[in-house]
Amino acid sequence: MKLKHFAALMLLTGAAHAAEKTLHLFLSTSETALDPAVASDAASLSLLENLFDPLLRYDYLARPVALRQNTAVAMPSISADGLIYTFKIRPRIYFTSDPAFQGQPREVTAADYVYSLTRLYDPAIRSPWLSLFEGKIAGDDQLRERFSYRTPIAGLSAPDRYTLRITLAAPDSNFLFYLATPAASVVAREVVEAYPNQVGNHPVGTGPFMIGQWKRSDTITLLANPASSAVFGTSAQPVTAADQAIARALAGKRLPLVDRVEVKIAEEFQGRMLGLLDGQYDYLEQVPESMTDMVIQRGQLKPALAARGITLYRFPVMQTYYMWMNMDDPVLGGVSKDRLALRRAIALAYNSIEDIGVLKKGFAIKAQSPLPPNVLGYDPAYRSPVPYDPGLANALLDRYGYRQRDADGFRRTPANTALTLRMHSEATAGGRLRDELWRKNLNAIGLRVQFITDKKTEIIKASRLGTVQMFESNWIADFPDGENFYQLLYGPNSGRANYARFNLPAYNIRYEQARTLSDSPQRQQLYREMNALIAAYNPWVPLTHVISADLTQPWLKNYKRHPVEFTNWRYLDVATGTRTKVASPSR
Repeated sequence: MKLKHFAALMLLTGAAHAAEKTLHLFLSTSETALDPAVASDAASLSLLENLFDPLLRYDYLARPVALRQNTAVAMPSISADGLIYTFKIRPRIYFTSDPAFQGQPREVTAADYVYSLTRLYDPAIRSPWLSLFEGKIAGDDQLRERFSYRTPIAGLSAPDRYTLRITLAAPDSNFLFYLATPAASVVAREVVEAYPNQVGNHPVGTGPFMIGQWKRSDTITLLANPASSAVFGTSAQPVTAADQAIARALAGKRLPLVDRVEVKIAEEFQGRMLGLLDGQYDYLEQVPESMTDMVIQRGQLKPALAARGITLYRFPVMQTYYMWMNMDDPVLGGVSKDRLALRRAIALAYNSIEDIGVLKKGFAIKAQSPLPPNVLGYDPAYRSPVPYDPGLANALLDRYGYRQRDADGFRRTPANTALTLRMHSEATAGGRLRDELWRKNLNAIGLRVQFITDKKTEIIKASRLGTVQMFESNWIADFPDGENFYQLLYGPNSGRANYARFNLPAYNIRYEQARTLSDSPQRQQLYREMNALIAAYNPWVPLTHVISADLTQPWLKNYKRHPVEFTNWRYLDVATGTRTKVASPSR
């Protein structure tokens, strides 16, 4: 692309105020740094998906999910032994303009992907995504032992400008899934070096959108990237009429279809719901459980909302809600019999029937293990050996040293000292409802609990440092395989995704064996054994798998929620001139 033409394209963003098509959306938590190698929270990943480009993406319409080429010309060629992956990078993909490029258009090359993947190993970054690649790329032990960007390794090379070759140490059936995560997106070395320790505040990618205005933890405006090379394609054969309509509307279209995306941070459930009903947001994914009665009656959308053209979708999310307990905590942690009994009693006290029926209004199923339905490795026949049984919980606590009570009737430790559990929770209406459920459950077995409320982003930071005792969290699939969930309890991931700091050799060995296998009876047996260890040591209380209730406005086009990717913004369109007409609900 000639510089003059590139500059002309970039100048188009100056007319963003005149854009005819704008998506109005929200994120439920604040973003952190917009650096693909660092960010792991849902809000930041949602933005990164639209700003940066991995080699592969998921096919928007394919179910079961399938990958397709993105910045690669085609899916890679893979050697017969399953070790060597060769990608051809599409020419004429450009990073968005930045002073780091000194006024020149900057084309993406295969060497940029070598740099971007190498960067995950940088110990100064402490990437939470390193576990996806560590020990899997041939020769990466050199990066782990003495990191340097100047150290070439056998498994990452760029034989020519547009050829990327990745060699694995051993076959890995999930490796292509890893390359479709935001963490594997391409970044420019010039940008990273131009903003030392601040690259997350200067996102420069090649995605369909680019950053416009950014008021942190409040509003983010994304502008259509005028140099975007994304074009819709699908290998899926649409079955439903809705999918067929989407395929026709998107066929051959350059992405994105809208000129800008206005994103607000809406942490309060009520604000999200009222915003949707007032027409401020184009869709709402996962109606807050505390707001369900406002829009749903006997499992159906209320007639007044249906009459306005709002649509209700039910979506089984590849998501697991769980309450984790810090295995290093001086009150809850350890493997002595009294600590095992305390954690087991807490797990036995969880009332899933009340949680699903009262709080989630029936839009969930009980989690029997870390794996949600539709993830490879999920066993629909498996049942947890830890049911809701407060009577058994009380008996366990009595037997293992927690029999003595204080003046308020709460249990004391085996050493006859005061016992207070500390559970972190989100400072939201939904968080308060969750607090009351846990207070009721734990008080019923004589345990006092104190709730510490904060923003989720702050709780996550503290969790990684090991200063949180217990917290109710959730995990959405980064890729649709059981490994992505069982890694949350893998010992070496402590301080990263393993917030519970569970580090049991028997579990670690089975996890390492399982991740070398594809979905098979042998791997399924390892997963059953890992489930048994989780139930025995109780670092987690598996809670629920959500069935999301999603609402869309009548003017929104091409909406289809993807099981893995966080957003579908690049595919969405809006009918102009209808928003104001339909938006205002009757009072």
